[in-house]
Amino acid sequence: MYSKRNSSNFSSRRQSNTMRRNQNSIAFVSSVKLGPVTHTVLVALMITVLGLIYLTQATKATSYDYQISSIDGKIAELTSEKTDLEVENARLTALNSVQDSSIAKEMTSPKSTSFVSE
Repeated sequence: MYSKRNSSNFSSRRQSNTMRRNQNSIAFVSSVKLGPVTHTVLVALMITVLGLIYLTQATKATSYDYQISSIDGKIAELTSEKTDLEVENARLTALNSVQDSSIAKEMTSPKSTSFVSE
């Protein structure tokens, strides 16, 4: 019936790549061809964009550093003001306690005062 000659001449219509599940059987070939100058320009643009992104991130970090410095300055100023107010409070509290003491109440004011001139 069948001769060996017919079976040896059989060729598959498939290419050398075998068909697999979930893969396209058609390969996309772009009609747009880019030259070496275009590739160089595109790479230079990508490097420029990445550099700009890096600079914006570095600038943000620097602006945060300035904000932190100004806040630290305000904290130092308010701390010194608080210390001054604590001293003033202690001084005023001491005067009130001295005036209200029993010894101060027993004191009398002088009848006359005189000043020595030089």
